[in-house]
Amino acid sequence: MLGLVENHSLPRTAAFFDLDKTVIAKSSTLTFSKSFYRGGLISRRAALRTAYIQFVFLAGGADHDQMERMREYLSALCKGWNVAQVKELVAETLHDLIDPIIYDEAASLIEDHHAAGRDVVIVSTSGAEVVEPIGEMLGADRVVATRMVVGEDGCFTGEVEYYAYGPTKAEAVRELAKSEGYDLSRCYAYSDSATDIPMLEAVGHPYVVNPDRTLRREAVAREWPVLAFDKPVRLKQRLPEFRMPPRPTLVAAAAVGAAVVGAGLVWYAARRRQAALTPRPAGDFARI
Repeated sequence: MLGLVENHSLPRTAAFFDLDKTVIAKSSTLTFSKSFYRGGLISRRAALRTAYIQFVFLAGGADHDQMERMREYLSALCKGWNVAQVKELVAETLHDLIDPIIYDEAASLIEDHHAAGRDVVIVSTSGAEVVEPIGEMLGADRVVATRMVVGEDGCFTGEVEYYAYGPTKAEAVRELAKSEGYDLSRCYAYSDSATDIPMLEAVGHPYVVNPDRTLRREAVAREWPVLAFDKPVRLKQRLPEFRMPPRPTLVAAAAVGAAVVGAGLVWYAARRRQAALTPRPAGDFARI
């Protein structure tokens, strides 16, 4: 178990979760490429390229420079997309695409943190239009995510208003701590990526999940617990408590995520075509 129920005479606490490869088994943004193709937003070639990018992302992740290249490329890709159309496409496919790839272990942690009286906050580099409905599915209390600029014509301009990445995630966690009264020394954080080390450092209880090579080395050096998540499961089949919100209430627009989580994945794919799959962390999922 995660520990005793919070003592409400003490400052509040929270659990901060990265999303991609931490709570869900894939990239939340790249997962929608087929939907975008069917909706006419991207070409068949772009859809196939995105599928390969997803594979490379799952195989080895991406470091800072690669993430920057990804952001630039995918921001340019979504420029001119009609936001209303994107929202409609995502709302139609959110349950089918995202629900089956949520880790059972992550869902259990979210449930346990809530049971202990802690808020659950999703902190993701993916776009708010994707992360918010996923957060709603998971029962998260708050969401921090990237925001893209929308022009007066209702289309993405290709510019990023707020980039929830790296040190910016840690800043957002600290700002939430101030506004919500969280005691960060008693808070938890979970991530798979070395780019989230600043967020993990910001809390008293950092955990790494299916870590990339760099984060695994850091975890060993810092003696951070390493968790292995490998059981994707549909929430509605797993727990009655996780009630899926009706489709009309979902706020969805995954283009942002596609534009942000990873500009430069094409470059990365070309450089890493021969890369071997990263071994999964040894051992079973460890309860806190």
